[in-house]
Amino acid sequence: MASQAEKLNTFKVMSEYLNSNVYVRLKGGLEIKGVLKSFDQHLNLILDNAEEVMEKGSRSLGTILVRGDSVVAISPAK
Repeated sequence: MASQAEKLNTFKVMSEYLNSNVYVRLKGGLEIKGVLKSFDQHLNLILDNAEEVMEKGSRSLGTILVRGDSVVAISPAK
């Protein structure tokens, strides 16, 4: 189980990503980029202007909810 310090650190880092473009890797290999609008303690994410990133282009998804239990990695998008 995560310690209180780890939870605070995660919250701080995620807060810095709010209203910024992020890249999210999900279980099963799905990759999505979009603007992080909101998140919660379970790492459920609300992404705006989301796009599924594929080898041959991308697919527009609009505003989506990503379940936290499917998130593998989150990073700032370039």
